[in-house]
Amino acid sequence: MKETPSKEKMLKKIREALIEKRDNPYPNLEETALYEENRDYLDVLFAEQLTAVAGKFIFCEDEITFIENLLAMADEKTWRKIYCWEPQLQSVLTQYEFPFYSTDTDFMQAEVGITLCESLIARNGSVLVSNGNAAGRRLSIFPHYHIVLAYTSQLVLDLQDGFKRIKEKYHDQLPSMISNITGPSRTADIEKTLVLGAHGPKELIVFLIED
Repeated sequence: MKETPSKEKMLKKIREALIEKRDNPYPNLEETALYEENRDYLDVLFAEQLTAVAGKFIFCEDEITFIENLLAMADEKTWRKIYCWEPQLQSVLTQYEFPFYSTDTDFMQAEVGITLCESLIARNGSVLVSNGNAAGRRLSIFPHYHIVLAYTSQLVLDLQDGFKRIKEKYHDQLPSMISNITGPSRTADIEKTLVLGAHGPKELIVFLIED
């Protein structure tokens, strides 16, 4: 079967394109850094990025300041069902007589879940959590408000740094659930209207304590 002139021309152009030596317009692409060098303090960068994704950031000089801010917020929002399951965090709340639920009694009515975290990722203002802690899977997902207590020593620049810390902490016993939380739960599936709290907490609040 004889090829048509138009087909011959097309095949010729393809052959020439394959044979022709072309200069790479981006010869050093693989060596180019993905991000610009960060010159900000990690806590400042984290606060800016968390706020940009509708999260709330509160810096605290110490645990007393944390409790004072938490009490004021609970009073303002009239919270009554506040849950905390991590012994380290329970110890802080108990020391200052802050009321909370230590079990899952009436958990379906939970308003607030208070947890620790694995790391804070400054680059995108996200919180790295896992079920390696006593809070498990539910406490950061089900209540309408998720409060995270973190320390400045947990700040890292990138997600890869957060995963490295998890590997160093758990070695070959990695948690079955590792989640990176970036702001409140959100969706725009319905008429492209942004709705917060559609598939999880409608508000993410991070308290950062200097340590």
